[in-house]
Amino acid sequence: MRILHTMLRVGDLDRSLAFYTEVLGMRELRRQDYPSGRFTLAFVGYGPESAGAVLELTHNWDTPAYEIGTGFGHVAIEVADAYAACAEIKARGGKVVREAGPMKHGTTVIAFVEDPDGYKIELIQKKA
Repeated sequence: MRILHTMLRVGDLDRSLAFYTEVLGMRELRRQDYPSGRFTLAFVGYGPESAGAVLELTHNWDTPAYEIGTGFGHVAIEVADAYAACAEIKARGGKVVREAGPMKHGTTVIAFVEDPDGYKIELIQKKA
């Protein structure tokens, strides 16, 4: 068994795709409209779905926004250098909500960014 994807409901698909591809550097892997259900599924990731987990962005055409809720935590992405990643994300117009630095009660370097819908993405610096 392996994890295939994490699904996030998004209010504006174009805005979300721009964030994940232009700000976080993912690629749009596939997209399918379901007119009878009035929704679109778009999959984004850093590599092919056959090789790793991806994000499924679900856009329900008649729902412009969602509340994040109290159960969702975050999506985590490994980066080579969290400090450089934060600088690049800010330069691309992204929102850093926790600057890079050691995690509380530990030494792992982390940061948090927020997507246009308010979902948190944790950047975890790869250990040497």
